[in-house]
Amino acid sequence: MMGFQTLFYKEVLRFWKVATQTITAPVLTAMLYLLIFGHVLESHVQVYPGVRYTAFLIPGLVMMSVLQNAFANTSSSLIQSKITGNLVFVLLTPLSHWELFFGYVLAAIVRGLAVGLGVFVVTAWFADLAFVSPLWIALFALLGAAMLGTMGLIAGIWAEKFDQLAAFQNFLIMPATFLSGVFYSIHSLPPFWHAVSRFNPFFYMIDGFRYGFFGQSDVNPVTSLFIVTGFFILLAGIALRMLKNGYKLRN
Repeated sequence: MMGFQTLFYKEVLRFWKVATQTITAPVLTAMLYLLIFGHVLESHVQVYPGVRYTAFLIPGLVMMSVLQNAFANTSSSLIQSKITGNLVFVLLTPLSHWELFFGYVLAAIVRGLAVGLGVFVVTAWFADLAFVSPLWIALFALLGAAMLGTMGLIAGIWAEKFDQLAAFQNFLIMPATFLSGVFYSIHSLPPFWHAVSRFNPFFYMIDGFRYGFFGQSDVNPVTSLFIVTGFFILLAGIALRMLKNGYKLRN
């Protein structure tokens, strides 16, 4: 376990050393989203009966921050290591593909949850939030961070330069995040986009996470849990296969 622990510590230390960029900046961004959207739509939108729009928005912003930063941690670590050439020092160690996977993904979970907690602390003052089921909150936060950390690992392995990674993030992660119901309920969408949202795993993560606060959701949380778990298992299998074969790592 020494090698795994060292890799995990190295990855956590990597983002913690620049906490202003990796922790504080995402918290500030989420705060701006809340101030702008909350101010504009507070008196015009009520998604759930008895729930203010600002209260509805906060869990979505927290989960969005968790997902984006979990992805950023693994993907940026690998692409930077590839470009600077220090990835060889990780590959030379007697670490199995399982240890590499868990070392990177667990560090991504730590960063995602740290940012999510920061967003919650600075935004919770703006609305009265209920905690109907803390277990659902914790479960979807952990699964979401693990899934996006795994997706970031796949993107980091696949990408060979920063613009490829940027394309992955700009054309996949960002659209999927913003079309996941962070700022709205999918029931307010036209039929076509409502149907498209059903194929977006990000929607199920955010909807299930929000259920833990209000006990209300667009989809049964058990269904969301099965879908998110299935996507995580699929992505984990792909990432482990790539690590085991050394795809774009050992050549």
